[in-house]
Amino acid sequence: MKSTDLVVTPMGVRFLNRTFPATIGRGGISAAKREGDGATPAGIHRIVGMLYRPDRIARAELPKWAVPIRPFDLWCDDPDHEDYNQMVAAPFTASHEVLRRADPMYDLVLITDWNWPEAQPGRGSAIFLHVWRRPGAPTAGCVAFRRHHLIWIANRVRHETRLVVPG
Repeated sequence: MKSTDLVVTPMGVRFLNRTFPATIGRGGISAAKREGDGATPAGIHRIVGMLYRPDRIARAELPKWAVPIRPFDLWCDDPDHEDYNQMVAAPFTASHEVLRRADPMYDLVLITDWNWPEAQPGRGSAIFLHVWRRPGAPTAGCVAFRRHHLIWIANRVRHETRLVVPG
């Protein structure tokens, strides 16, 4: 592992000599991730993008490469659709997640390369790093943090940063 890796541990996520409280999927960690299983996939995942809510987080708080979430931005989670595990725009009739949520969970999102860009149907859609619902509350497979911790992490993520989820 590299010193720039985000490493999931039983105590939280270790990054740059700090350990941050974090939650993972309700299905635990899985080496055989499937759509809807609620598991966080084991493996080494690159950070490939960053999205944020410009109405909730000031641009100046984030790296220049962060992309604002627009009101019509969605993420396709329909394994039978050609845009499976891709960002899409409304109107969109296939199954999807709204990226501009009413709650703060997607105020800041780091996107991993899990099953992306060439998504295999049924293998599971996006694994994000995002703001947690509340301390200790599991996710649907993503890794979640306190908001201020995620902002701190986002500002230190580099091209070589990876999310390491031991199996």
